Amino acid sequence: MLLRWLSTVSALTTLATVSDSAAVRSASPVPRAAQVGQAPLVMEEFMVPGGDPGIQLYVRNKRLATLNTFSADHVLLFVHGATYPAETGFDLTLEGVSWMDVLARQGFDVYMVDIRGYGQSSRPPEMDQPAEANHPIVDSEVAARDFAAAADWIRTRRQVPRINVMGHSWGTVITARYATQHSDKISRLVLLAPVWLRQDGASLTDSGGALGAYRTVTIEAARKRKDTGLRPDVKPQPDAWFDAWAQATFASDPVGSKANPPYVRAPNGVVQEGRIFWSAGKAVYDPARIRVPTLLILAEWDADTPPYMAQTLYPLLVNAHPKKLVLLSQGTHGIMNELERFSLFDEVYRFLSDGLQS
Repeated sequence: MLLRWLSTVSALTTLATVSDSAAVRSASPVPRAAQVGQAPLVMEEFMVPGGDPGIQLYVRNKRLATLNTFSADHVLLFVHGATYPAETGFDLTLEGVSWMDVLARQGFDVYMVDIRGYGQSSRPPEMDQPAEANHPIVDSEVAARDFAAAADWIRTRRQVPRINVMGHSWGTVITARYATQHSDKISRLVLLAPVWLRQDGASLTDSGGALGAYRTVTIEAARKRKDTGLRPDVKPQPDAWFDAWAQATFASDPVGSKANPPYVRAPNGVVQEGRIFWSAGKAVYDPARIRVPTLLILAEWDADTPPYMAQTLYPLLVNAHPKKLVLLSQGTHGIMNELERFSLFDEVYRFLSDGLQS
């Protein structure tokens, strides 16, 4: 049941690219993301049923105001990573435009969803109690149920058999799990900063020690994590852009935003899963069961999901065709909000639109 509806109208550099496609398609030129213009967009927000009774998921949609017909190849759903909500990853306005704006103006009917425990979606009751009072909550199995519920709602809304799906970081686990179970419901799969078996200790989301239901993350901790592994003279993102991201992100937690210093709460199911599986050499899904066109894409300075993860995962996608691996230069785990973001935007658009008719 739809609980809430809101509508408003608002006015490459790559280091390496590997693809199993033998031919280079000679379709019309790919429009540069930075040159898509300022066509009016429609933005709608919804609360939709999640993967379990009582759970409500925040879903945002953007599209051209003139877009009235919808096809499976041009509907796209984003999902976020382990710590921060989707809206500040995919719809943060920097210099007048967000990634969702760009995709919408390129003709996509684009959605994002917050999994339970994140952003404006339902917060499980354990998050209203002290973290240590409960075991870790919201692992990738739970998250995949929420994602499936949002995807089904979108397919029903647009009356399409399939949609494109894109996950960032932990979101790649969510979408990959979904793909192994629902290949018939996916047009194309984009894994941005894909998680795979870890060779270098714990994840940057894991500070060690006993795990409660959730963890709290401050702006200072977020900045430190973002700068991990970077040389002092390297600055992939202007300070003003980080500040804009931090202001929007830390305002998204109704409890943490009132604290001093502010913080966001993030469910710890993903951290526990990292210890039991990814850091122990065990995966939570079988890549061979992914049978849809798949893009793996990340940036060279990504310390959260280093390039070896995507490079190890790529050959295991034995039934994904076509498949492609792209490593972008001069970016980190959050490249979608950095100076090189248009390199990312262009590569993803090229993959999503390859061989399609406008």
